[in-house]
Amino acid sequence: MASLFVADLHLDLARPHLVTLFERYLASDEVRSAQALYILGDLVEAWIGDDDDAELPGRIAAATRAVRDAGVPVYFMVGNRDFLLGEEFAERAGFTLLDDAVVHDIGGTPTLLMHGDSLCTDDLAYQAWRNEVRQASWQAQFLAIPLAARRAFAAKARDASRSHTGSTSESIMDVNAGAVAGALRGHGVTRLIHGHTHRPAVHTLDLDGRQAQRIVLGDWYQHGSVLRVDREGIELRGL
Repeated sequence: MASLFVADLHLDLARPHLVTLFERYLASDEVRSAQALYILGDLVEAWIGDDDDAELPGRIAAATRAVRDAGVPVYFMVGNRDFLLGEEFAERAGFTLLDDAVVHDIGGTPTLLMHGDSLCTDDLAYQAWRNEVRQASWQAQFLAIPLAARRAFAAKARDASRSHTGSTSESIMDVNAGAVAGALRGHGVTRLIHGHTHRPAVHTLDLDGRQAQRIVLGDWYQHGSVLRVDREGIELRGL
């Protein structure tokens, strides 16, 4: 049985065909016969709280809970767009929440799972923002304001993110090699799966004389992307 991985879906009703693709993929035989489904962050374009009464969260919850009800565990790790997703929605959606940087046995290999944004240590402006919004006090203050105000804030944040991305060197926004090596060493593993950078690839690297592997998941802006891992090997493909 295979474990399946997706990340950076950035689901938004402005791209309805990708929401439908997500629903159809989760209803597929591949998913319903999997060992597990892992969603490693940025499931939606913006998450404004578990109390969001919009259409999209309900559709997502129905699709993922159906997978869990079919006997397939659905693991979820927050990313930089959905770090406010909490226990309330996880229960509704059938998620098992994962901390960022956790090791699971995947196809017989201990594997470090991350969203990936914490590895982009050269992007100092982003890391400063990340440190601020991950504070419990910031999150409590944000979630206390009305939904309409949160939606407006999220729209401005998306614009700011696009501006930052457009004005920042691609090399700065990619992972830092030292951060990757440090994460692998710190967890005692030689394989890492992450998303965030939207640069799907399978990289090999030397880690203290041992061969290590870094697998980067693709985004869903234009089409779907999934990683399939079992004891026979790995397959990173588009949908």
